[in-house]
Amino acid sequence: MDRRNFLKDGALTVAAFTILPRHVLGGKNFVAPSDQINLGMIGCGAQGRWTLGPTFAKRANLIAASDCESRRLQATQELIENETKKANRPYKGFKQYADYKELLARKDIDAVIIATPDHWHAVMTIEACRAGKDVYVEKPMSHSLVEGRAMVNAVKKYNRVLQVGNMQRSWRNFRHACELVRNGYIGQIKEIKVAVGPPPIKYDLSEQPVPSTLNWEQWIGPAPMNPYNEELAPPMEKHVFPNWRNYKEYGGGMICDWGAHMFDIAQWAMGMDDSGPIEYIPADVKNKIPLTMRYANGTIMTHEQFRKADGNAVRFIGDNGVIDISRSFLDTIPFKLKDEVIGDDKIKLYKSDDHYNDFLNAIKTRQQPLSTVEIGHRTTSLCQIVNICYELNRKLIWSPEKEEFFMDDEANKLRKTPYREPYNLDV
Repeated sequence: MDRRNFLKDGALTVAAFTILPRHVLGGKNFVAPSDQINLGMIGCGAQGRWTLGPTFAKRANLIAASDCESRRLQATQELIENETKKANRPYKGFKQYADYKELLARKDIDAVIIATPDHWHAVMTIEACRAGKDVYVEKPMSHSLVEGRAMVNAVKKYNRVLQVGNMQRSWRNFRHACELVRNGYIGQIKEIKVAVGPPPIKYDLSEQPVPSTLNWEQWIGPAPMNPYNEELAPPMEKHVFPNWRNYKEYGGGMICDWGAHMFDIAQWAMGMDDSGPIEYIPADVKNKIPLTMRYANGTIMTHEQFRKADGNAVRFIGDNGVIDISRSFLDTIPFKLKDEVIGDDKIKLYKSDDHYNDFLNAIKTRQQPLSTVEIGHRTTSLCQIVNICYELNRKLIWSPEKEEFFMDDEANKLRKTPYREPYNLDV
């Protein structure tokens, strides 16, 4: 065989070899190195232990977790072991950490899932980015306007991937409703109604004994110190979601909790992922006028229950129709819009049918996921400004570009929540 034919035949052999399925190359249980994503989870409460832990254990190697309550950690390990086995994935072991910083110091962990109360999101996200980890952070992304921008800066500075847990963007009906709005199927949008619960209240619970298995100082972290009450961190035996989100020191009430989902859909449909309303007008309870927001293009959005029996939802009112969307219904006028096939010549939004795989794919490709840090920041900012408007009970003028209130020192001070020493937002 001459040299030319040898090289030609050799190249064909190599090409044929490289297109063989990976299970042929490495055996039945072979997993390519690029697919071996190692995850750590910070926060093993209800959302972390019941939802995110089992979900990610089926898709990647969840090998460690951190929490300030020791029994949660043990329960999480047992759950992850079971879910990994059920998913027929190789078990890589599992390590428990009382201190999340020890988890972040591990070089073999590629990304972290942050499922703590809201007041911890920013500090942990910034530290994770600094440690070279990608981040999946639960919604609402931040606990204050200043926190959100610091998180954006950290993701950019350290070139990380961050996905916010606004998973409704990965649901077909929400995406379809937004595409209908974007493509003008109901004409120009005149008004949007968003139905979510109330703003938070100041912490007012009585003191209870701190459980021996809970590090209360660590649970509080950067937030204002208050006495323990099981409403914030319920015993595992109660098997309920905690109510810390109802208190402004630790959460943003239902405005931020459900608003991070429903206002998020309004933002997506309006093409406002890098902006938001510019005017916030408080509710007039006496005259039954809800809190009202106005976008620069004149579109009005209100915070009100428009289908009282149906809970959290969004209504888009256009010149030529109406769209109501929630997790349990998609109703349209005209009726046929519900099943409208949107052609390839129309605006098509980012399509994801699995919010968690979308994050894992972004880790591999280094491309931006569906719900980026900037998107999460803008949606959460809107919710936080609604809360500020309720608190001050007066009109607010907001600059999405400068991210500050116009000539309003009192409102601008509320852009940041107080931090205890030694915590900070240094990026």
